[in-house]
Amino acid sequence: MKQSKQKRVVIKVGTNVLTNKDNRIVRPVIHDIVRQISKLYEDDILSVLISSGSVIAGKEVLGSSKIKDKSIRRQVFSSVGQPRMMRSYYETFHDYGMRCAQVLATKRDFNPGVWRENMINCYEGLLSEGIIPIANEDDATSVSNSMFTDNDEMASLVAELIEADMLIILTDINGFYNGHPNDNHTNIIREVSSTEDLTHYIQENEKGEAEGRGGMQSKLKIAQGTAAKNITTFIANGKRKDVIIDIVEGKSVGTRFTS
Repeated sequence: MKQSKQKRVVIKVGTNVLTNKDNRIVRPVIHDIVRQISKLYEDDILSVLISSGSVIAGKEVLGSSKIKDKSIRRQVFSSVGQPRMMRSYYETFHDYGMRCAQVLATKRDFNPGVWRENMINCYEGLLSEGIIPIANEDDATSVSNSMFTDNDEMASLVAELIEADMLIILTDINGFYNGHPNDNHTNIIREVSSTEDLTHYIQENEKGEAEGRGGMQSKLKIAQGTAAKNITTFIANGKRKDVIIDIVEGKSVGTRFTS
């Protein structure tokens, strides 16, 4: 399908944004994300949402599991949690008079050829109908050689696939710091180039990603790699009010990665 000329934004929401300190899904956060996407839609900006949280959502339903194998246990939790997350998004988008759709994929689907063309047609078809695609990895069918490193990698691939203008990676810290985020003397680095060496700045947040696979080092690699493809990328705090809208409107929020 032919791509429209509307501005396109890919928004990745991490597990730590969607959960509280007890690792439970927080519905008002989902509501606020949808509210901001609906505002973008009214401004004629198309959005694709990559949402984590299915594993946590599944754990809330099942509680503990007797399955010893970590990969199989994750598959089970995700398979149970995915419809729960989609129901929350579906109901919330419906409240704003909008429609959404689930797009599950493995890394294979982004390889050149018929699989990639199929993915492009799916996204373009949904966007042309004003439907918000909500993407996630197909954990139930992924095997080790077709798994994404994390949802940050998937978000980058989707941004490239649909030729997005911008990728926004939302986490639970305000951006990329020149030290540990909890240290008083550290500051946010507001702009980073795709070629800048950041290894001497990297210090993992002690909290890490709740049941996720991504950390700050992974996010930096993805952000710089995406920016190198001329897709401006941001790392910002998803719990900050109007964070998505402010970034799209050009306000100084989070860390901006450019080519």
